[in-house]
Amino acid sequence: MAPKSDSVEGIVLNYVNEQNRPLNSQNVADALQKYNLKKTAVQKALDSLSDSGQISFKEYGKQKIYIARQDQFNIPNSEELEQMKKENSKLQEELEKQNKAIGEVEAEIRALQSNLTLEQIRIKETKLRAEVKEMEERLAKLSEGTALVNPEDRKAVEEIYMEKINHWRRRKRIFKDVWDAISENSPKDVKEFKEELGLEYDEDVGVNFQSFSELLAPSKKRRKG
Repeated sequence: MAPKSDSVEGIVLNYVNEQNRPLNSQNVADALQKYNLKKTAVQKALDSLSDSGQISFKEYGKQKIYIARQDQFNIPNSEELEQMKKENSKLQEELEKQNKAIGEVEAEIRALQSNLTLEQIRIKETKLRAEVKEMEERLAKLSEGTALVNPEDRKAVEEIYMEKINHWRRRKRIFKDVWDAISENSPKDVKEFKEELGLEYDEDVGVNFQSFSELLAPSKKRRKG
């Protein structure tokens, strides 16, 4: 007599039949933890079911392996298996078509979501017009020769720039003095020695000190004038 479906034996039997693969008591106990079944209760149910012939088992040393009775299942013959394969292939093709259609719809949705609404377009247009107007006003001032930087700010920036240039000039001079002293007493070729030490001149990295130091020349002339 089959056990009640909500009894321990019924729950264990249903699980073994659903899995239809070799299982030990630990496998079953782990899978049925959601029913709050202890391993001892699961083991007892498995033994009872196997003793009554409702499931099959084999012993491997001290361990028992349980499996659903195969005579309860309808095993298809070769023709039925071939038909099932064909149906499966058709279903796979249909699934690919559905997935492709879903992908196209999702892509269209993303494209629509990326488009701005009419209200967003109007807001963006207003912002761009304001930016264009501001640029046009700045351009007009530049065309008229109007200074956009006040004299105090210009002077402060020029003083900082000149201070950095002077630091640069002093460091170049210190390096030249030290390098000349070292290279004069070295038996190595100066170029090879420089490469060996990983040294780089300003010119090696495309920097010209003279061009930087002359940047303030026009402003000095303007102040004198």
